[in-house]
Order: sequence, then C-alpha cells, then structure tokens
Amino acid sequence: MAGLIKPEDIAEVRARTDIREVVEGYVTLKSAGIGSYKGLCPFHDERSPSFHVRPQVGTYHCFGCGESGDVISFVMKLDHTGFAETVEKLAARIGYELHYEEGAGPRREEVGRRQRLLDAHKIAAEFFRDQLLTPGAAAGRQFLFERGFDRGVAEQFGVGFAPQGWDGLLKQLRGRGFRDEELKLTGMFSEGNRGLYDRFRGRLVWPIKDIAGDVIGFGARRLFDDDQGPKYLNTPETALYKKSQVLYGIDLAKRNIAKKRQLVVVEGYTDVMACHLAGIDTAVASCGTAFGSEHIKIARRLLSDDGTGGEVVFTFDGDAAGQKAALKAFEEDQRFVAQTYVAVEPNGMDPCELRQHRGDAAVQGLIDSRRPLFEFAIQAALRKHNLNTVEGRVSALREAAPVVAQIRDHAIRPAYTRE
Repeated sequence: MAGLIKPEDIAEVRARTDIREVVEGYVTLKSAGIGSYKGLCPFHDERSPSFHVRPQVGTYHCFGCGESGDVISFVMKLDHTGFAETVEKLAARIGYELHYEEGAGPRREEVGRRQRLLDAHKIAAEFFRDQLLTPGAAAGRQFLFERGFDRGVAEQFGVGFAPQGWDGLLKQLRGRGFRDEELKLTGMFSEGNRGLYDRFRGRLVWPIKDIAGDVIGFGARRLFDDDQGPKYLNTPETALYKKSQVLYGIDLAKRNIAKKRQLVVVEGYTDVMACHLAGIDTAVASCGTAFGSEHIKIARRLLSDDGTGGEVVFTFDGDAAGQKAALKAFEEDQRFVAQTYVAVEPNGMDPCELRQHRGDAAVQGLIDSRRPLFEFAIQAALRKHNLNTVEGRVSALREAAPVVAQIRDHAIRPAYTRE
C-alpha cells in the first residue's frame, strides 16, 4: 500500500498555490480592501456577497454560512474529492513533485475513483478527436462544414467522431488499463448479453466540461439514417455528470461572463459554437434538460449577481415550443437579481442557422434585439385573450397582473401597469 504524503509537502503545496486563482475558477471575486476579495458563496445560495478570500493568509471564509478553510478544503468541497487526491491535483497544477512516507506515490489502481473517471473521459475525448480525421468520419466533417465550422473550429471546441463499430472506444480504454468495473461508471458504455459496448456509435461528439475544464461527459449527434437512436444522445447521470448542474461551454465562457456581467443561454452545442465565433463569448447551453435552479446558482456566482448590474439573455426559437421554453425560464426569473432578457429570431432560426445564412453580424443583432423577459411574458399572456371585449380585457388583466407585480424595477413597474 502506498505511503501517506509527507506533511512538509502538503504544507508546500498549500503555500505555493494561489487560493485566489483557484477560487476564481468557480466564483467571481472583487476587491474588498487591502489583501481581501469577496464574491457570492459557492456553498450556499445568497444575493449579497459574504464569501471572502485572503490570498496572503491562504484562507477563505463565508460570513453567511460559516464555511471556511484553506485551498485544499475548498477544492475538496467543490470537487467532492478526498484529501490525498486533492493535494495530488493541486501539486500537479503547480508542477510540484510529492514525496510519500514509504517512498512511493499511490499506484494507478489506488488513485481516487473520481480521478480515474476523469482520466477515462480525457482519453475518450482524444480518441474521438482523432477519429474525426478518419475516412469513416466524412459525414461528420460534412455536417460541420455545412454549418460553417472548419477543422480549426472543430479543434477549438474539441468536436470528435464516434466510429460506427461496437467497441472502438472500449478497446482503447481497456488498452490503457481500465477495468470493466470502472468503465461501467463512466456512462460511455452500455451493457448487453455479451458484455460492454460503446454507447456512442456513428455520431458527432462534443466533450462536455465542468467549470474547471475537465471533461465529464459527452453529447452525440446522430448522422446516419440507419441510426435508430434519438437525434441527440448525452451521457447519462454519473458520479461526474449531473445534467441539472452542467452547462456546455462554461469552461470557455466563465471568465467572459464574469468580465462582461452577461450570460447568454442558447439551446444546443452548435449554437454555443456559433455564438462564440460571432463574438458572443458568454454563451452556454444546458444539456438535455431545461435551464433550472442548479444552473442559476452557477450563473449567479459567475455574474457576481448582487444587484449591481448584469444580464441574462435567453435565446429561443420563435415557434410554440420556443415560447413555452421562454415562459418556463420566466418562472425561474425571481432567482436572479440580474435583469433577464429574451432574444427570439422571428423566422425561427437558431444562432447556428442565423450565422450560417446571414453571418456573424446577424448573431450579434439577435442578442442586441433582446427585450425584458417579463415583457415577453406579459405579451404571451395577453395573446390568449380577445382584447376587443370587456370580458377578454378583464381576463387578460387577471392573468397579466401577477407578471407585472414581479417586475423588480419599481421605476418602470407603473408604466407596465398602465399599459
């Protein structure tokens, strides 16, 4: 059995690691005086920042919920990792070689389960990227080309291809020392009478990363007519992948979201790509589920959503499903302090289609055309009623009044009341 990490090495990793830099991978921090920074606490939901970081001391403390500690405890709690695994992760981050009481580090099979899962996903992402260049991936490359994405863009976003065979990835990971018991936990394989086989086959594949930039799952798009599966197939729920907490593109957008105080929510992987290429580098997408309360917690921390500005822009198709999704988003509106907006393309095009047909400027124009989400909700309520009759107007008033009452800006609420 491998020895414990030497105490002096633990102290060295703690001292050499910039806690502010690590915390800013999860939370937007602002100066709070000499040697102190503050932001919204990542351990509980709050509207005013009470989470403080002191880099010179190497500690954090939340005056709201009482959570406190050093950089090791912070990463342990946020990434749900064990002590030794966390120290090893931070040591690797700064390039520090650890030493152990019995002279040797943990053997590969003794590395924490979470790290093993992350390793498997990293190898899988590389495998899929390499496969995109093979002759069998011609349909995938054509799909990307038709939507205005060249090889460089595919590499930028890590897009890959899952070959049509049943065990291409399985052989790859087995060959890298992964046991079937581990592979079952990744969500990348299904199991039949003959054992494990690849979950993703003959599909374009997008790596889905967490806020720290680690691959934790995949989204795969059907390409071939003989594929009887759904159009989009995602990784199922695993120890790493919780769809209610995952936002595609968050690793690319997090710093821009914090800097610009803006978050743009789109519906698909290609929409995120199109937005970023068009200069909307604050775009993210939920994966296989509606944008919900857990996503909002992540967004609020990045926006530093404390009432001093910031905006969230939802983009939806102009069809009935898009309107329904917009109204669903409005139900969550009160969880934000930032102003929420909706941007709807009148012809029903999503950002990817818009960029494909009209260019980058049109995508920018779509976001610039945003209007308050409450205005959209009010108009949706009014459209249900015949405003040419007294009865219709009274019914419309009864339905629209609760929406107007939710407008947070007291200066404009009376104007919408009159309207």
